[in-house]
Amino acid sequence: MPALAVPAFTLTAWLACYLVGRDPRRTVLRWAGAALGAYAVGLVIWTLAPGGAAAQIWLCLPALGWAGAVVALLPLTPRERRPIDRGALVLGVLFLAMVIALPPAGRLVALTPLAGALWLLWRLRAQVFPPRLPAAMTMLAVLYAAALALLLIPSPSTEIPALAALGVDLLAAGYLIAVAHAVETGERLRPDLRRSMTGAIAVTVLAGVPAAVTLMLTDGDDVVAVLQFLILAMVAAVAGLGSRIRRLLDRVALADEGPLRTDRAALFLNADALLRRRERRRLDGISEPEFLRLTRRALSDFGDLDRLTRSPLTDLPAVERRLAGREDQPRARARELRAVLRESVSALRPPGPFGTTDEWRYYNVLQFCCVLGLNPYARRPRTDGVSREARLAVDWFRRYVPRDVTRQWQQEAAMIVAGRLWEEQSLTATRNA
Repeated sequence: MPALAVPAFTLTAWLACYLVGRDPRRTVLRWAGAALGAYAVGLVIWTLAPGGAAAQIWLCLPALGWAGAVVALLPLTPRERRPIDRGALVLGVLFLAMVIALPPAGRLVALTPLAGALWLLWRLRAQVFPPRLPAAMTMLAVLYAAALALLLIPSPSTEIPALAALGVDLLAAGYLIAVAHAVETGERLRPDLRRSMTGAIAVTVLAGVPAAVTLMLTDGDDVVAVLQFLILAMVAAVAGLGSRIRRLLDRVALADEGPLRTDRAALFLNADALLRRRERRRLDGISEPEFLRLTRRALSDFGDLDRLTRSPLTDLPAVERRLAGREDQPRARARELRAVLRESVSALRPPGPFGTTDEWRYYNVLQFCCVLGLNPYARRPRTDGVSREARLAVDWFRRYVPRDVTRQWQQEAAMIVAGRLWEEQSLTATRNA
């Protein structure tokens, strides 16, 4: 068992940390990380008490996390997503209670939410990127279901292969979700993943071999086993969250060196962005729908310079012109992209003093919710230091515009900005040709 548990635990814990660390605010990555983490915990419990109820329950939980990740991948409008997200949460709690209460074979009910989520994914497959994602996810889900059935129906000869199959399926599913996230955000995945995976393999060998030997020599000592897995969890987290841990160490070790810490943070962020930025001149070859999607994403990430550094839109002709003769660094490009987006939003402003009529709605929703980063629906909206116009806009959104309508306006307004940028990009490409 240690020969399987140690590498499987280390690799799944690493991928869980990598996915969450890639972008902690993305729901799909958090769900995928939770699924992998649940499997890792279940593997530890199975090592301590093979075939126990607690281990079986934990090994069913990845199906619920996987279902949540698939729901987060669905290309839905805000109005459509809200009831589905609420329903998924309620059903998740309900099925979790059923998994705990039912006998081993009955715990296969945990697969029901995953089947429902995949059904929705197939219904919307025409809008899903990459296009082969539904088929790949479905194939992995079928293999996961078969492995889970072998595990829950007692048979000593199938336990170890079933555990291994579960781990392989979840690693493959985590990779697919990372690919889907990279496609959605317009980032590169392979260089960053390869670097992190190299570290994961190194710690699996360097720390995993001694841990496996220790587990075999101290068979039956649960305290020693738990300590070994804790060590493996820490080294896996270091491999998966390397850049974030490095920044945290700088904050602690260089707490009294503010300028030095700031300079190092900028250098590290530039280095990380280089791994995840698409190749130059890629904008010439992308389709209009993808360009529009990337623009909507950039406007949503307006306040996050780190995310903008990885956007392919940093190669826009307008950004190139603004950078002419100056230092060409990822963060410098991101700042110029932000300036281009700000100008595009300002061009939507109708003439005259601030208003709340229909012709103002697109400017208002982008200027105040994206550019200024105000959240009108927060319990205590932060309006300190903003203009009187911004305070009036926040009050107007809170009183008269439902949250779902605001999100819909934001998407429509982003489409207008994206259309204008696409026209400029097309004209520039035509002149260069």
